Amino acid sequence: MIQKIKNIFRGKQNLQKEIILQNKELEWAHIYHDSIRGKKWLEELPLNIGRWAGNYSFFYVLNRVLNDYKPKSILEFGLGESSKFVMSFIDNTLFETKHIIIEQNEKWKDAFKLNNKVSNNTLIKVCPLEKIEVKGYKTNSYKNLDSEIQEKFDLYIVDGPFGSERFSRYDIVKLAENFKLNDEFIILLDDFNRLGEQDTAKELLQILKEKNIKIYTETYIGIKTVLVIVTEKYRYASSL
Repeated sequence: MIQKIKNIFRGKQNLQKEIILQNKELEWAHIYHDSIRGKKWLEELPLNIGRWAGNYSFFYVLNRVLNDYKPKSILEFGLGESSKFVMSFIDNTLFETKHIIIEQNEKWKDAFKLNNKVSNNTLIKVCPLEKIEVKGYKTNSYKNLDSEIQEKFDLYIVDGPFGSERFSRYDIVKLAENFKLNDEFIILLDDFNRLGEQDTAKELLQILKEKNIKIYTETYIGIKTVLVIVTEKYRYASSL
């Protein structure tokens, strides 16, 4: 009987947490729509927000970063709704920005290009998935990423590859191993509400600490959570 009561209480707690997150998401939806007001090209952009794509808190932060900091170079893991959003910015305001997308599936790349205009400043590279081992756990990784990406970027959007239970989307950590003390960047890590992404963030922050790179962090919580990691140049992106 006691266990049954505990289970009922736990179920109500979980439901309450879900309702709170849903309310936060509704608030972020209003904030996001206010933030793009006056940008007709964004207001009319067909976006499928949520589910596998970023949620409203993610797109709000992405909008503010692109609008306020105007990154000259962007690396995006995962081809999808955020890609459309970034390309819309590039074609309307960020005319000199270089945008590279790493995608895991050639067929999805072809299907995306059939239905969406790809910016002339955008390059989509396909790196198939492979399994790597991180601290005894198997995790999805982009094959041959180190040979495809040898430069550094102002903005890293980490929303791919497919999530893993532990140390998810670990490729950003491998890239960070090449960061230098004076590098300036913004990293958006989506799905930070999940354990796998939290593992990766912990490793990433440790590497940055070892390199004495001063950073600022913030989480933006809705149905999903996005973690923002920024250097001194972009410090106010941690208080959007």
